[in-house]
Amino acid sequence: MTEDFVSEIKQIPHDDERIFSMLSDLSNLERIKDRIPQDKINNVEFDSDSCSFAVDPVGKISFQIVEREPNKLIKFATTNSPVPLFLWIQLKQVEANDTRMKITVRADLNPFLKPMVAKPLQEAVDKISTLLASLPY
Repeated sequence: MTEDFVSEIKQIPHDDERIFSMLSDLSNLERIKDRIPQDKINNVEFDSDSCSFAVDPVGKISFQIVEREPNKLIKFATTNSPVPLFLWIQLKQVEANDTRMKITVRADLNPFLKPMVAKPLQEAVDKISTLLASLPY
């Protein structure tokens, strides 16, 4: 059963090109490692096309960028995860220095797993969108 988890639309006071440039090269996120809650996520690693981290009690999760549409979309897929996940970061510039961002996670959840992971997945999507919207682009 496929489920989508969608963030609120966040407003970022920068142009889409600047935001896309930073988020489409994951090594840029190295500088915000200290903002990640260590009690929930640890062993965070980034390179230009992938990131991985450990989440208790799930274990190691790795994402790889699978598609980039300049200034509009960055699409990720898990390469290591107990549940197959896809994540999209969508950007839409509405005027100069005003870009809207939305994050969507698509998970293939079986009916037994859904009650256990739906709420934590939605919370994670919301926290990621808040963190990304607050970055110093």
